[in-house]
Amino acid sequence: MRKLFLVFCFFCLTIAASSALERQANADYHARREALAKKAGGVVVLFAPMESSTGDAIYGFRQEDNFFYLSGLTEPGAAVLIAAAAEAQGNAPARPYSETLFLPTRNLIQEKWTGPKLGPENPDAPKITGFDHVEEMGKLPAEVTKVLTGAHPAIYTDIPSHGETSASVAPLEFMKRTNSFLEFQDVKPMLSSLRTDKDAGEMALLRKAVDASVAAHFAAFKAVKPNVTERETSALMQYEWGKRGCERPAYAPIVGSGFYSTVLHYSDDSKTMKAGDVVVIDAAGEYSMYAADITRTLPVNGHFSARQREIYDIVLGAQQAAVAAFQSGKSNLRRNDPDSLFKVAYEYINTHGKDLHGEPLGKYFIHGLGHYIGLNVHDPGDYNVPLGPGVVFTIEPGIYIPEENLGARIEDDFYVDQNGKLINLSGALPSRAEDVERAMARSSGQ
Repeated sequence: MRKLFLVFCFFCLTIAASSALERQANADYHARREALAKKAGGVVVLFAPMESSTGDAIYGFRQEDNFFYLSGLTEPGAAVLIAAAAEAQGNAPARPYSETLFLPTRNLIQEKWTGPKLGPENPDAPKITGFDHVEEMGKLPAEVTKVLTGAHPAIYTDIPSHGETSASVAPLEFMKRTNSFLEFQDVKPMLSSLRTDKDAGEMALLRKAVDASVAAHFAAFKAVKPNVTERETSALMQYEWGKRGCERPAYAPIVGSGFYSTVLHYSDDSKTMKAGDVVVIDAAGEYSMYAADITRTLPVNGHFSARQREIYDIVLGAQQAAVAAFQSGKSNLRRNDPDSLFKVAYEYINTHGKDLHGEPLGKYFIHGLGHYIGLNVHDPGDYNVPLGPGVVFTIEPGIYIPEENLGARIEDDFYVDQNGKLINLSGALPSRAEDVERAMARSSGQ
């Protein structure tokens, strides 16, 4: 396993230097920009974050989700200006639809450290990016002024909520100081509704993220056994999805055994697994910015005890009940709603099995049933809207009993196709207890 970890470390260095994201066609990103302009009916400005560093250490750059959704670009420090078509108003002339990409001037010295960037002076920039107009970043204020119309012009942009960080903070403050007449509106709700409905290109990338993550979980089936550390298992999984094209984990991997199987977001992964315990493995990769999210619960010694099997089967039954209850255009993930899938799963858990005190198990299901996934493992979306075609979300019931050192969660990624059928994207990974045990036995040669 130590040798494998060294291979993984070398692989990480190699992939960081050589891999490139798989982009959709420029036409796909253009269509999204047009759709956003139609929703906003005005001017949209979005900013990409800068590369971050501490001292001489430069951290891996990840593009902001919404910026990538609209552009497919990973250039740091860029900006996008979109202006919806507008009719003439008073003295203001009509405004045609327009979209412009702004790029920072290249810093050739910095590029010796971080690699070449796309500059605004590149004559092929419009063809590469799919934007008709590509300008130098310094021209942004003047171009914004050109497209603003009406007596009370507004700019739609990424306005950070409480506790959030955003690449738009500094530019927003500058625009507010220099244009006191401007009104600023948050563009995130509009983008959220667009991002919920995945197109064919997005689904292709999501499937690759899921397939790579499923392969990584199969590798964990082989690796999990007594005296193996949680960290070794995490490293192995990152190696497996990395060699299949994932650029990074979709979130901090959770490999929690024993008591830590009951800790939802345990990410130390620092314990040695022991016979008689279960381990909850919540880990998945990110492929070209698109995140999978998969969880399995494994018996460390390859066989569930009677009590572990009881709790595990209840969790699986809750997931199966939610899947069976799903109705496209009607079901939702809210907690208190007649059509809630959460309610179905909770009622199943609360009416099957007891704790050591003879109490129902519902109180040990302490989180929601699922969430949207996409460019973020917790993708934005309106949970008041029923789940319908184009939506990708998780179904992940769990039971966590600290006094028994026993936690179990099963999580799969589901897609609602255009016919309203619910498809389990991660269904190739075993979830029935006997299938999990069989896969672990096969892997260990038993």
